[in-house]
Amino acid sequence: MEAPHNSPAAETAPETAGEPFPGPAGAVPEAVTVTLTVTSPEQMQDLGRRLARVLAPGDLVMLTGELGAGKTTLTRGLGEGLGVRGAVTSPTFVIARVHPSLVQGPALVHVDAYRLGGGLDEMEDLDLDVSLPESVVVVEWGDGKVEELSEDRLRVLIDRATGDTDDERREVTLVGIGARWAGLREELA
Repeated sequence: MEAPHNSPAAETAPETAGEPFPGPAGAVPEAVTVTLTVTSPEQMQDLGRRLARVLAPGDLVMLTGELGAGKTTLTRGLGEGLGVRGAVTSPTFVIARVHPSLVQGPALVHVDAYRLGGGLDEMEDLDLDVSLPESVVVVEWGDGKVEELSEDRLRVLIDRATGDTDDERREVTLVGIGARWAGLREELA
């Protein structure tokens, strides 16, 4: 996997960007943002394994990307890194799957919100707020649907590289929102 993206646009971007979050003494620092380039499904899965090292019980991870972008592949790597039971596959038809830990760590709750309507109403039926404190909850297609679950969350945006003939090349932007992610730039990179 390549180091954080070094395009001219990335070089001129501020150290942190994104949504503000409350910080100490009323300060409102920006979200932590890191952009990486992934060139294969194997690298996407490896990124998931590496991200699992910084995840903890109570973490909410929101995955955004078009169909086939690599959201489930990344989640498969997260599952491997967390040491959970069961094959991590897309929960499109069952909406959510729980993968218990085999190593005394947090369970992985994998949700596909693609077919759910907007807002937290349908998500409340899944009781994610009950699972969140002791699990790592990963929600594909969660933008606009699960933000209310936690002030601290990791948004993972996966985009196909524009103008590139390599169909497997992806730009992955990690946006750590909330106090939980402050200071974790190096760990995310």
